[in-house]
Amino acid sequence: MRFSMKTLLAAAVLAAPFATPAMAETWTVDHDQSTLGFEVPQGGKTLSGTFESWTASIDFDPEAPEDALITVEIDTGSAATGNGQYDGMLETSDWFAVDEFGSADFTTDNVLALDDGSYKADGLLTIKAVTLPIELNFTLDIDGDTAHVVGQAMLDRKEYNLGPAVNADTVGETVTVLLDLTAMR
Repeated sequence: MRFSMKTLLAAAVLAAPFATPAMAETWTVDHDQSTLGFEVPQGGKTLSGTFESWTASIDFDPEAPEDALITVEIDTGSAATGNGQYDGMLETSDWFAVDEFGSADFTTDNVLALDDGSYKADGLLTIKAVTLPIELNFTLDIDGDTAHVVGQAMLDRKEYNLGPAVNADTVGETVTVLLDLTAMR
């Protein structure tokens, strides 16, 4: 049986939509309903704070999480703990060195759906020109065109040269990054 070039071309065109990988959907963060924060043990209590200014680019399809591309840029000068003295210290060279660096950046390498219905995003976090791998675990609920994400990641502040001279008894070394995000497609 012989096929003409025209028949083969028509078959290829008709099959193409079924052969292409899933396209990740673009989500827009609703900053009024979203928070990016942190917690760290400090003097026997927990010091909590938020970043008031950050942007995120999210291309994600829950049916194909491996195709996701998520980037976040955090204005480290926008860190707010509710204590002016702490906030001022966070801007100094011992902590975020805002005058020299100004932002922290996160980019995903891979996103996996886990058996329990949650997700794990492996990525790279850069703070003060130090780039290290980090794991963000999150849950995702989608209702129509609105997504709600709750997640957390853990980092060692000393690996990023954050408060390197501060004893772990004063400020804990493990920082928990907390995400509560609402986005629309």
